[in-house]
Amino acid sequence: MGHNRIHDHGDQQHYAGHRLYIQGRYQEQTTNNIHNYFPNQSTNQPTELLISLNKMTGSRAFFIPVFVLAIAFHSSMVHANFPKSMYFNWGAHHSSILGNGDDLRLVLDQTSGSGIQSKRAFLFGSIEMLIKLVPGNSAGTVTAYYLSSTGAKHDEIDFEFLGNSTGEPYTVHTNIYTQGQGNREQQFKLWFDPTANYHNYTIHWNPTEIVWYVDSVPIRVFRNYESEGIAYPNQQGMRVYSSLWNADNWATRGGLVKIDWTSAPFVANYRRFRARACKWNGPVSISQCAIPTPGNWWTASSYQQLSYSQQGQLKWVRDNYMIYNYCSDFKRFNGQMAPECSKPQF
Repeated sequence: MGHNRIHDHGDQQHYAGHRLYIQGRYQEQTTNNIHNYFPNQSTNQPTELLISLNKMTGSRAFFIPVFVLAIAFHSSMVHANFPKSMYFNWGAHHSSILGNGDDLRLVLDQTSGSGIQSKRAFLFGSIEMLIKLVPGNSAGTVTAYYLSSTGAKHDEIDFEFLGNSTGEPYTVHTNIYTQGQGNREQQFKLWFDPTANYHNYTIHWNPTEIVWYVDSVPIRVFRNYESEGIAYPNQQGMRVYSSLWNADNWATRGGLVKIDWTSAPFVANYRRFRARACKWNGPVSISQCAIPTPGNWWTASSYQQLSYSQQGQLKWVRDNYMIYNYCSDFKRFNGQMAPECSKPQF
């Protein structure tokens, strides 16, 4: 599928454009772990963390030990300060970087939305951000957070947060593009209010698999089955993007609910962008970033599949919070399902 990525916003140009299948029809949309924010912990040291998930089904809290191996290495750590690692690619006139550079806000009003992108591209590693989504009546808004290369054969890994009316939950939309081909949407509700506090959203990407994490909980896995003819994103460096924009023609109930501009400005807050990832230096990085060395910590055997406890978390999310899976949409694809749908994904 073509990738019509330019929408014009006055004198700003906004990356936009692949197509999302929602409620039986395609709509245009903007695209857009283990390794999360550990208070008072150094990511340069192995860390064992007990995570309390105390809003789970049946109001039962359970504690899951997650072992995180994070070996620092000079070419694989971007510990942001936003001004050093990212820049506004549109809407800078009403967005801002706050404090000492660790905090950022994107704004949507009737003049435009806004967006940021990383100065560098990466190939493999862990990309994470703390985000507090637009509160209140966010219907019609989309907050996108994703990795993407460029061109018709681009690769892309998406988180997108579809706003809703006050009191209704956000929809978390995920997708992956390989060599320009997408149509791999999976959608979820969350088990918490993503507007009340900051939460960690991480994309962990290595030569073996991609994992989408929310507060250290895996919600989706896409494994590398390239040897079986299934494309996998491992040949192109990707930059990190995030944007807040008006999508009220499709985002909420298929476009039935429009943005209430009396609630503007809409604000999404960001904190502590971290890219513990291999910096893309051109085609030489295809092999350099994939070589299993201590510096390339993402290639360690412990990251080749989810642990037993993480597989349990994944199942819990998908059993209780998944609301759409392209692999189950036989009508949409006329029974011709993507080959990865029959493969284990853990």
